[in-house]
Amino acid sequence: MAGNLLKRGYPLIVHSRSPGPVDELVAAGATRASSPADVARQVTRIITMLPDSPDVERVLEGPDGVFSAMQRGTILIDMSSIAPAVARRLAESAHARGATMLDAPVSGGEIGAINATLSIMVGGEAAAFALVKPILDAMGNPERVVRIGESGAGQICKVCNQMVIGGTLAAVSEAITLARKAAVDPAKVREALLGGFAASRVLEVHGERILHGNYKPGFRAELYAKDYRIATSTLAEHETPAPVTAAVDQLVTALMASGRGKDDYSALATILFDMAGLSHPLSSS
Repeated sequence: MAGNLLKRGYPLIVHSRSPGPVDELVAAGATRASSPADVARQVTRIITMLPDSPDVERVLEGPDGVFSAMQRGTILIDMSSIAPAVARRLAESAHARGATMLDAPVSGGEIGAINATLSIMVGGEAAAFALVKPILDAMGNPERVVRIGESGAGQICKVCNQMVIGGTLAAVSEAITLARKAAVDPAKVREALLGGFAASRVLEVHGERILHGNYKPGFRAELYAKDYRIATSTLAEHETPAPVTAAVDQLVTALMASGRGKDDYSALATILFDMAGLSHPLSSS
């Protein structure tokens, strides 16, 4: 995502706890910063992308965090997938410091990040969104960079996104499991389904992964499990029944218990294979 900003001509000041990606970006023309606060001192547009709510809180509110050095008028764009309630609280804290914070989680996985085709779902002030939309467009599909509503709305949309993906992934996994149990070629089943109303991006991309047992992570299962924890707590907060999501949550929990948290989350299919007494296809990659 940062590389695509560089390609569009945006000057970048970058920081990460992982030096490798920073080294790559510096080699491509970015400037290295020593801390989140060091970034905040030098810019008025800040993008964060972190694993979970506590990480975002630490980077923004920590001793050498963004809030300790943030300039008035700054627009902070958090592209992490975090709890909506945390996003709203941090936006209020940013506002109290004379800045604006947008929650802007993404969908599209590693492929979308590399190809700048991400869907970006944004919560926060309309005026700030209009100012930074060209920046977001450089990382995503401009037609899929959408302001959903006020602070936290982007994160609510991301919860909905993960619920739909989870339900679809479980159904695709069950369909492939049934084909295998019935001694029908699952590749042919997938091919036929892709030509009909059951077609989906999940069936296309993750269906192929499942057929070949290729679980090299594009999005790690442990991160998806984190997203499902956010989903279940958000559903409870809003007293919203979601029995399908509850069932998928159990499959995700079983996947984590199987020790496959570092695999791609499409490895959810292995839980169905195990339950059906089937072996796991060997990776062809």
